Amino acid sequence: MTVQRSLISGTNKLLHLQTTTSSSTTTTNPWNFRLRELAKQCQYTQALTLYLQMLRSGSTQNAFTFPFLLKSCAALSLPISGAQLHCHVIKTGCESDPFVQTSLISMYCKCSFIEYARKVFDESGESRKLTICYNALISGYTLNSRIYDGVLLFRKMREAGVSVDSVTMLGLAPVCKLPVHLSLGMCLHGCCVKVGLDSNLSVSNCLLTMYVKCGSVAYARELFNAMPAKGLITWNAMISGYAQNGHARHVLDLYHEMELTGICPDPVTFLGVLSSCAYIGAHKVGCEIEQQIQCRGFGSNPFLSNALIYMYARCGNLGKARAIFDHMPEKSVISWTAIIGGYGMHGHGEIAVQLFDEMIGIGIKPDKAVFVSVLSACSHAGLTDKGLDYFDAIERIYGLQPGLDHYSCVVDLLGRAGRLKEAKELIESMKVKPDAPVWGALLGACKIHKNVELAELAFNQVIELEPTNIGYYVLLSNIYCEAQNLEGVLKVRVMMRKRKLKKEPGYSYVEYNGRVHLFLAGDRTHPQAKEIYRMSDELENLVKELVETYKNDQERRNEELLSGMGVHSEKLAIAFGLLNTRLGTEIVVIKNLRICENCHLFIKLVSKVVDRQFVVRDATRFHHFRNGTCSCKDFW
Repeated sequence: MTVQRSLISGTNKLLHLQTTTSSSTTTTNPWNFRLRELAKQCQYTQALTLYLQMLRSGSTQNAFTFPFLLKSCAALSLPISGAQLHCHVIKTGCESDPFVQTSLISMYCKCSFIEYARKVFDESGESRKLTICYNALISGYTLNSRIYDGVLLFRKMREAGVSVDSVTMLGLAPVCKLPVHLSLGMCLHGCCVKVGLDSNLSVSNCLLTMYVKCGSVAYARELFNAMPAKGLITWNAMISGYAQNGHARHVLDLYHEMELTGICPDPVTFLGVLSSCAYIGAHKVGCEIEQQIQCRGFGSNPFLSNALIYMYARCGNLGKARAIFDHMPEKSVISWTAIIGGYGMHGHGEIAVQLFDEMIGIGIKPDKAVFVSVLSACSHAGLTDKGLDYFDAIERIYGLQPGLDHYSCVVDLLGRAGRLKEAKELIESMKVKPDAPVWGALLGACKIHKNVELAELAFNQVIELEPTNIGYYVLLSNIYCEAQNLEGVLKVRVMMRKRKLKKEPGYSYVEYNGRVHLFLAGDRTHPQAKEIYRMSDELENLVKELVETYKNDQERRNEELLSGMGVHSEKLAIAFGLLNTRLGTEIVVIKNLRICENCHLFIKLVSKVVDRQFVVRDATRFHHFRNGTCSCKDFW
């Protein structure tokens, strides 16, 4: 603001002292050189201060002076100072210079004065003939999310016969960032091919990113494969694209392919790979990535440290996640969110709450994301009152507006505690329209507490919002099944058949000797299938002897055969782990669906029989089984 006030008060007084004649090159050039260097070094405030000194010295500006100053105003978001400079441009007769025009357009666009930028463009006949001026305004429209205007200007540019270059495409392609923009993006790609820009590496990278943001990873990979030369940015764009769209295995495959080409990864590469390791629980690969991070000198990168915390927590190694957190010299709110979320998903709600309170105590202001983590931790650990206190504090103490994620957590919190009426009333009192996860949380709570009537209400709401989400149909079917409501079960199956919905097959996997061993329900394709089923039967017999509450063998087999499931995948994974690991080794199983009550009881009892610790990550949380107990305390 000091620079802006100085320009407003000082430049008008000094401007009348400027003569219309140009000073000698020896007078002007040193000032321009210094202005250029300051702008180049991002010392924008100093550049504007130097300009005031230039005016006081009696030196005359020229067309080379203003681009550096306008760039500084844009970077500091000083539109008034920029407008003052615009007056200087007109006074000194530099408005017809294409570089000055481009700088003015860019400055107004970056300061969100897009209409002024368009006025500069329209008032100059020269602008409408120059590629650089079109490029500046197109980029400005993109920056200000004026998609329609940007596309119209591009069309006008083509009709006027103004040549399109790589900067044009780099400015326009980023407007395509949603699936609905895919058609436009493909048209731009076609235009690039037509004018010969498809061989430009920067343009190809931009198009690849565009396809990824539009959700068309297949098109992105097609373009990636067709590119004759691939730089680090290209590999990073494709790796990040796969990671953002949930194709974790493709990320790891592509990363190994990148290693073979000899291209050295950077922190952006590692972020994409670590997020994928977290997604699929690839602990060994994650450990190798951490070693590479250290070897390449990126160990102090806070973004990578946060990603490592999240990855280790998601892979079941909470101790390692905590060690990385504790060794961080500076912890941002993102770091705290990662470790609080880690403890929450492992069922250690009390520690998650302690960490949250510690974060507040050292003066770090919580954001919406960390509140989601601590509310989820309270929900999983049954800390109902504590969770409600945090929810109340979001708006009352910290001035944040609760979002849908926060409401979803609190509905889950109340629902798990059996306070279904309060959960329903909370949904009805929401300031924003409830989404599917909010109603889904209530539906899940109805299963726990066997409330069929409320479950039907929640189900009707949730399928209005997500009619193809198979999980909600399965949940209601299970609720009907437990209530012995066969008519209800049949009704749900008819609905699924009409909508051509099929239940996602359950699978589990174990990482062993650097390989992932995948098991489907009733799977007999594994090379050790005979030994695995033999071990599974032995465990069933041992468990049956241990406790009478466990269903007898024939009842269980009949139930699983009737549901078409066979032996559940997590049981096969546990049997495989016991066959192939040493006594005392912890066995980590990753499962894509929520673990069923039958398997939860089975693994709990097996942990007591064989004196082993099992860690199972299902679709919602971690379960640590040891000596006949589970970390979730049967509250999941």
